[in-house]
Amino acid sequence: MIQLSEDQIVKVTGDVSSPKGFQAKGVHCGLRYSKKDLGVIISETPAVSAAVYTQSHFQAAPIKVTQDSLKHGPTLKAVIVNSAIANACTGEQGLKDAYTMRESFASQLGIEPELVAVSSTGVIGEHLDMEKIHAGIELLKETPAGSGDFEEAILTTDTVIKQTCYELAIGGKTVTIGGAAKGSGMIHPNMATMLGFVTTDAAIEEKALQKALREITDVSFNQITVDGETSTNDMVLVMANGCAENECLTEDHPDWPVFKKALLLTCEDLAKEIARDGEGATKLIEAQVQGAKNNLDANVIAKKIVGSNLVKTAVYGTDANWGRIIGAIGHSAAQVTAEEVEVYLGGQCLFKNNEPQPFSESIAKEYLEGDEITIVIKMAEGDGNGRAWGCDLTYDYIKINASYRT
Repeated sequence: MIQLSEDQIVKVTGDVSSPKGFQAKGVHCGLRYSKKDLGVIISETPAVSAAVYTQSHFQAAPIKVTQDSLKHGPTLKAVIVNSAIANACTGEQGLKDAYTMRESFASQLGIEPELVAVSSTGVIGEHLDMEKIHAGIELLKETPAGSGDFEEAILTTDTVIKQTCYELAIGGKTVTIGGAAKGSGMIHPNMATMLGFVTTDAAIEEKALQKALREITDVSFNQITVDGETSTNDMVLVMANGCAENECLTEDHPDWPVFKKALLLTCEDLAKEIARDGEGATKLIEAQVQGAKNNLDANVIAKKIVGSNLVKTAVYGTDANWGRIIGAIGHSAAQVTAEEVEVYLGGQCLFKNNEPQPFSESIAKEYLEGDEITIVIKMAEGDGNGRAWGCDLTYDYIKINASYRT
C-alpha cells in the first residue's frame, strides 16, 4: 500500500470494487444478443449515499425507484443496473417492473428493498423482459465478483469501459475512491445522459456528501457534451460505506477539502472518458476559459465551444478555423467583450484584439492531428475560470445512430 501524506491524493489502478467492503459483478441475462447486460455493486455494510438525476421531464422508471429508496433513508447496500432497455416512457408497467427488479435483488441479498438502487440504460419505450431479469439475478448469486464484468454490463454504444481510482489519507487512514461510468451518445448532462457510479470506503455525513456531489457534478459531468441530447435515465450515484474507519467527514472536518478534491478528480476522469468515447469520436476536445466574469460564465463559454458542431467538425477535419470558435463564444449567454478575447490552439494565438493573428497553419494542423485537443480562451472580464469536454463529430456518429435499433 502506498504511504500517503495528509494532503496527498494518488491515482492508482482500481475501480468501483477497490474501496474496502465493495464488490461488483456482471452477467449476460439475455437483454442483449451476447454481451453482459446486468450488473450489480454490493456493499457489505449500509453505505451513506447521494445521487443526482437527469433533468428530463420524462424521467425513467428506475430513476423514480432509486429516488424512492433514498427517500426512505440515506443509506444503500446495493445497486442493480441493466443495459439494452431503458425502461423509460413505459407507463405503470415500467414502474412496476423497476420496483420488482429492486425487490427481487433485495430478496436475494436478504435486505430491505429500500436499500437497493435501480438503474437502466438503452432503448426508450421498450419493456423489460422480467423473466430474463429474474434469471439474471439468480445467475448473479453464483457469479464470482468481477468489476470488469460490471463495467461491461452497463455499456450500450460505448467502445471501452470507463473506470478510475484514487487513494488519499484521512486522519491517518487510507481512503479509496473508485468509479465506473457509461456514456457515448446522448451526452449533454444537466444532470443527464450517462450513468456514473462512485464508491468509497470513507465515512461521510450524508448532507455533506450530497452537497459535494451536486457541486462537483456541475463542473464535471455537466460540463461534457457529445451531441447536445439529454437522456431520460441517467444519474450519478455515490456510496460511502465507512469501512476505512476514518473519523466521519463533515464540511467542517480539516480533511474535507482533500476528500472533496479526490471526489472531483474521480468525477472529472469519468466525465472525460465519456467525452473521449463519444459515438464515432476520434479526439477529445477540452476548452479552457480564463478571465471570464465569473466561473459560471466561464463554464457556459467552455461548453458552448465543445458543443458547437462547427467546432467539432473543424477539429475532425484538422482545420484551425478560429472563426467557428468565435462564433460559439459569440452566441453564449456570458458577458463577452470582443476586444478582450484571445483564442489559443496548441500554444499559438489565433485571435486577439478582435482581429486575426499570424500563426502557422501547418503547426496548427499537426496539433489537430493528435487525439487530445485543448482550446484556450483568455478574457479580461473578471477572475472566472472554467472547463468543458467534448469530442469531434465524424461520419461514424451518423452511421451509429441511424442504425441504433437495428
